[in-house]
Amino acid sequence: MRQFSPMTTKSDLYQRHRFPPEMMSYCIWLYNSFSLSYRDVEKMMLYRGIFVTDEAIRHWCRKFIPI
Repeated sequence: MRQFSPMTTKSDLYQRHRFPPEMMSYCIWLYNSFSLSYRDVEKMMLYRGIFVTDEAIRHWCRKFIPI
């Protein structure tokens, strides 16, 4: 697991990702707040016209949610 220093900024965390940080945060929030599956979140984003895979959402949740 990647360790973050106290001086890590938000822009550093989301660096080199295809999607904007706000959209990734929204997907993570949906997954955690409503006990949805990754595929449910994927469908919700597809209804909004954003194509993102459930695997990408899983990766974001593992990376950005502290253990």
